[in-house]
Amino acid sequence: MTHVKSAMDYPVKSLPELVSFLNEQSEPRIVMDAHYRIVAANRAYAEAFAQNGTVAGRHCYEVSHHFHAPCDQAGEPCPLRMSQESGEVQRVLHLHHTSRGEEHVDIETTPIRDEQGKVIYFVETMRVVKQALGSPAAEGLVGRSASFKQMLALAMRVAPTNATVLLQGETGTGKELVARMLHEAGKNAGRPFVAVDCSGLTESLFESELFGYEKGAFTGALHRKAGLVESAQGGTLFLDEIGDIPLPQQVKLLRLLESGTYRRVGGVETLRADFRLICATHRDIVRMVEEESFRRDLFHRISTFPIHVPSLAERIDDIPLLADSFLKRVATGHSQHLSAAAVEALKRRRYLGNIRELRNLIERATILADGDEINERHFEMEPIASTEPPGHPDPSADRFVIDALLPLDELERRYLSWAASHFPGDRAALAEKLALSPRTLYRKLSKGA
Repeated sequence: MTHVKSAMDYPVKSLPELVSFLNEQSEPRIVMDAHYRIVAANRAYAEAFAQNGTVAGRHCYEVSHHFHAPCDQAGEPCPLRMSQESGEVQRVLHLHHTSRGEEHVDIETTPIRDEQGKVIYFVETMRVVKQALGSPAAEGLVGRSASFKQMLALAMRVAPTNATVLLQGETGTGKELVARMLHEAGKNAGRPFVAVDCSGLTESLFESELFGYEKGAFTGALHRKAGLVESAQGGTLFLDEIGDIPLPQQVKLLRLLESGTYRRVGGVETLRADFRLICATHRDIVRMVEEESFRRDLFHRISTFPIHVPSLAERIDDIPLLADSFLKRVATGHSQHLSAAAVEALKRRRYLGNIRELRNLIERATILADGDEINERHFEMEPIASTEPPGHPDPSADRFVIDALLPLDELERRYLSWAASHFPGDRAALAEKLALSPRTLYRKLSKGA
């Protein structure tokens, strides 16, 4: 066999030499021919994927998927076929059978060429995604739907880099879990992961919490305190609900990101920041930029790599899997299970709180069910929405009602809150109705939050 060449420049002149080189690698790798047949596998692959002895001579789809045909004929993107067609390295995310069950695996397929440039083999590298599972689990991310795998594939691509990630999705979709996965799969996995709830930071707290303060910086500052930026040194800073940061504080955050430096409140020493930034929001931040309630320059700083975290409505097929996982987490010591009708009821339901709401439903049902089987009726209990008797709706539902004298700033806060929750248009239209600029309206709403 002549000397082989590839995009990975394997230093080999024969198949045995190629296999010897692969055996030195810690990641599972196999060598395949153009007909999906495994020619050889390294030791790491044998330990992780070869559950029934040797894999040489078997088809890759047979071993990895337990399919009877190539994955591109079974509705899955096939990296080998894609690599054959393009002649280049291809990468996809698949669910594979491993010695630990069914797991998400990040696959990279590389064509191997001889001296004449002809592709003679393909090397497939597997990286198991340890932070997400495709079967019921007591903790972590769980899913196998197309939208979940698409999100996971993007996350695994960006995780090893230092790029800033913006997670966008509805409330309760698990954005913090995705952020933790990015941290654990990244270069700084052994360093701190510091989560900051931006919606809970008032203007007065923002600087002292984020940057820390020196002793005597203000009344009550009895000692120096390290800020969250300092606590995240060398690790990951996760800014949750970044869309809730008021405009004045956005300027200070932008300065931190642009300069990479900060000072503690009351301090003169310039400190250097060293962290990987991940942000999340449930708001339409692009629209906020257009409405001038979120700075355009800050948006471009935080949105290097946007990832959409799907809602339950986008991953209905995952609901049975998620429900079983939550049963494992909340029904400890019991052998409770969901009836077929209960599973269908969960799939039909419209979730405003997404995964968080589903977990609440399951936990409530485990309490209400006397036996081992959870039925549809165990989901019927709902939180009490009103103390008004039937036929007597809350008079404030459709009109603004004040039944006591209030300070003007409190009156304004209540009125704006009512208007924001009842006005059918967007914030820009509401601002126009109230004769305010969008920026002023956002500032007043944020102040009253």
